[in-house]
Amino acid sequence: MNKLTNTKDINNFSSEGFEWKQVQNEMKNKLGLEVYESWLKKISFVEEFNNYLLLSVPTRFIRDWITSRYLDQILKIIKVYKKDIIRIEFKIVEKAQDITLKENSIKEKNTNENVSFIKDSYLQYNRIDPNKRFDNFITGSSNKLAYEASLKVSENISHYNPLYIYGGVGMGKTHLLNSIGLELKKNNKVMFISAERFMYQFVKSIKSNDMVKFKEYFRNTDILLIDDIQFISGKEAMQEEFFHTFNALLDKGSQIIVSADRSPNKLSRIQERIKSRFSGGLVVDIQKPDLDLRKKIVEKKTEELNALYSEQLQVSREIQDFISNEITGSVRELVGAINRVVSFSRIYNKVPNLAETKVVLKDLLNLAENKVTIDLIQTIVCKFFKISKNEMLSSRRSRYLVRPRQTAIYLTKILTSKSLPEIGREFSNRDHTTIIHSVKTIEKIKEKDPEMVDNINKLKNQILYNNKENEI
Repeated sequence: MNKLTNTKDINNFSSEGFEWKQVQNEMKNKLGLEVYESWLKKISFVEEFNNYLLLSVPTRFIRDWITSRYLDQILKIIKVYKKDIIRIEFKIVEKAQDITLKENSIKEKNTNENVSFIKDSYLQYNRIDPNKRFDNFITGSSNKLAYEASLKVSENISHYNPLYIYGGVGMGKTHLLNSIGLELKKNNKVMFISAERFMYQFVKSIKSNDMVKFKEYFRNTDILLIDDIQFISGKEAMQEEFFHTFNALLDKGSQIIVSADRSPNKLSRIQERIKSRFSGGLVVDIQKPDLDLRKKIVEKKTEELNALYSEQLQVSREIQDFISNEITGSVRELVGAINRVVSFSRIYNKVPNLAETKVVLKDLLNLAENKVTIDLIQTIVCKFFKISKNEMLSSRRSRYLVRPRQTAIYLTKILTSKSLPEIGREFSNRDHTTIIHSVKTIEKIKEKDPEMVDNINKLKNQILYNNKENEI
């Protein structure tokens, strides 16, 4: 592990006098004060390595937003001051813990850390996230057993050994492993690693003829947490090493906690003796969240985001209930849905209504595009404006027919992937220029007429959820 380059000031990059404040000022100048105050101000400098920087942000949402929009520009600014830096890594650190991290960073480098890691692989192996704790793991009937078992292991190691937690993607398995690691690292040497990273280090050690060090690191630990164990499927040599590591740790009384996406007996291309060892401990599953749990998760996540963006628009109870009822797949999808709605609010500076929320979450709601047909749009628009479909498709240019016709064309353009000529053919072989004119006309009217905006939103809502008549 590289030492901090300046032990006097955690904010300094090097003894040459380069300061993080210079980068902050440059970000403010290059990217604008509004962007800086909203997002970039929340970045804190943690540590410099050989060719990359470790920075911290308070939430995963902020990290993802910065990474997707500003990372390249930030790296370009940093390289002006430090040419050797080729990438940036982010660590999630809550604000209250950020100061503690900085104060203890230097001291921890010179003491024996309880979280073990392979030399020069800090980011790959020290996976424990301070934001994933027992106190913010929301429980319900679908995950109560896994939660209680995890708590028990944290209080009395080797009580259930191994503890095997399985469930679908985004159900909270990694959160529980992380929570166990956080509790036990206070008094134990903890190794928290994904199966994929275990495999990577195993192959690397073989190539470098350094298996002795590999065995030393992984067998000299009090707590071994391995995430997504199904990824060792088919890797015979690695399974052999894992089996012996597993046995060595059990013999010395170490605790092993494993997560997977399926039960031990359903693991494919994994040695029977390994599956037998897994089944010999406590096996618990996490099922899909029920409605009560989904409501608790959405409410909790909304509270967190409202606290973080107190000056911004709030997610309404109606939207919260809609997300809780409609998104049933996983906890991760629920959180992702709330993040999308909050992003919409911040970008457009408005509270999204139900119709807009459904459009924003269209892919999560499994609204297949082929369910939205031109015929369906025409039927619903005609019913809404109380005209017949023959009247809409006729060549008559009466005002009471033109506006509904243009509305139907506009909705067809934004809710389907049909080309202009295809849309024209479905509206009595009208020319594509007529289609363009209709779309532009409705867009202009929307800018000045709130009633038109409301009508469009109601129609969108009914078209996307035509089987729920009470939605409009």
